[in-house]
Amino acid sequence: MMKKESETLSRCENCIIRQLNSLKALKKDELKRISDSKVTKIIKKGEVIFDEGEKLNGVFCVRSGVSKLSKMSNNGKDQIIKIATKGELLGQRSVISEEKTNLSAIALDDMEVCYVPKNHLKECIDGNVEFTKAILVHMANDLKFADNVIVNMAQKTVKQRIAEAVMYLEKNFGVDEEGYISMTLTREDIASVVGTAKEACIRTLSSFKKEGWISTDGKRIKIEDEKALYRMVEGF
Repeated sequence: MMKKESETLSRCENCIIRQLNSLKALKKDELKRISDSKVTKIIKKGEVIFDEGEKLNGVFCVRSGVSKLSKMSNNGKDQIIKIATKGELLGQRSVISEEKTNLSAIALDDMEVCYVPKNHLKECIDGNVEFTKAILVHMANDLKFADNVIVNMAQKTVKQRIAEAVMYLEKNFGVDEEGYISMTLTREDIASVVGTAKEACIRTLSSFKKEGWISTDGKRIKIEDEKALYRMVEGF
């Protein structure tokens, strides 16, 4: 792709990524102002986007790649709250509330993000009711997701939560040409997602493999019997 064409497509008013988040409610002149002020960044796998407790002066719009949003518990363990993908706005709640971040964001693979200074977002919030509504809907969905996580932790067994996590990864990230889930997480990360110990996660995945429900190749996981995993999740 020619450089000029690439630059044109990367501008906010022409970017299809914004259709995946609250920026879709912005007017053309608002998008132009944001596009003129934003900075595109390449973040390598394993790099920190922001740390828990950091004061943010803008938000990060994910153009490509995947990150984990996590919180450090009192016992020093990292609890993954969400896997954030293309279209997510990272740091939105912290910027709007003007509070320090309550989560950390770390790249799980190479990412391209657009950093948008908060002053332009606040101008849009003050002057665009539809944008404000879109932000509220986004935050409501995040709260709903968090509620479901809390219920799962309280009511479902480790086996049920891991089966659900594997199915979630396949549904949201798809599979490669060999049928393995495209998003590869470490066993430690999977354990962190479901709120259990790494050893318990390894034992559970081994039992799923022994039953013939999944197969593995290193860190990669392939679902072999989706119905069996579904029955496990539902407690049948």
